[in-house]
Amino acid sequence: MQAVLGAAFPVFALILAGALAGRFDVLDGPVTGALNRFVISLALPALLFDVTAHAPLSQVLDWGFVAAFGGGILGTLLLMVPTFRRQSLTIAALRGLNATYANVGFMGIPLCAMAFGPASLGPVVIAVIITASVQFAGVVALIEIDRHAGSGAGVARLVASRLARNPLLIAPLAGLLVDGIGLAIPSPIGAFIKLLGQAASPCALVATGLFIAAHRADFRSRTVVSLVTLKLLVQPAVAWLIAAPLLHLAPLPTAIAVLLSALPTGTGPFILAEAYDTDRGPAAATILLTTVLSVLTVSALLAVLSPV
Repeated sequence: MQAVLGAAFPVFALILAGALAGRFDVLDGPVTGALNRFVISLALPALLFDVTAHAPLSQVLDWGFVAAFGGGILGTLLLMVPTFRRQSLTIAALRGLNATYANVGFMGIPLCAMAFGPASLGPVVIAVIITASVQFAGVVALIEIDRHAGSGAGVARLVASRLARNPLLIAPLAGLLVDGIGLAIPSPIGAFIKLLGQAASPCALVATGLFIAAHRADFRSRTVVSLVTLKLLVQPAVAWLIAAPLLHLAPLPTAIAVLLSALPTGTGPFILAEAYDTDRGPAAATILLTTVLSVLTVSALLAVLSPV
């Protein structure tokens, strides 16, 4: 229990600190936006670059982990197919993202580092790439296809341009390139990157709390309850079924895949809902409820998954 508290308490305490700071106007809306941009554009890319530039390529490219974590996403989406038939492609894409978009970058990195140690960060980088790039780009493509039917080339160019400017994709790929060619990073630059990356986790967690304080929404609907259940219970269960009984992965990648799949919904769905001016309520409510309830669900899961 002490190990679980040691891993979970600092993470949720920082989220609570952010929520209280937002609730009592210690930090206002403009600060929240600036902090989010700092994390996404500078601190988190620096951390991802630092991890991939110093991790063995075989450790980062763990295809069994990719199958388990990615399979948890795909399996959950398949279970949602009957509900998609009654919705437009845009709403279906956003609801699917709400139910499967784990908050890997903001919560997964600090949780895994404290629960499983530095060896867990390679798979976490893969999960960040899957969520921040593959999932995000896929939903953008579906929404643009729905809005611009028949202009396939234009949609492809739009998605490609967004990915090419996404620092959460560029940074780990640059790190892999540096590691692959054996390029030595000068010590002063390496120290700068490491120091900047160390700011990612605390700032990201406080930003999560600020988001919750700023977007308290009406969540009294069956839609949101369904999305919360899929995210916190169904997705990690599917990931475990793939990792353990099906692929027989080692305990560490299995634990990481399940824990990351059980994380609450990240802010990506709300960012897209805001950008496209649609379905904002369910997105904000799902993020709020999954984050609050994950205090219980993730802590319970850590008690099972953390090494003794």
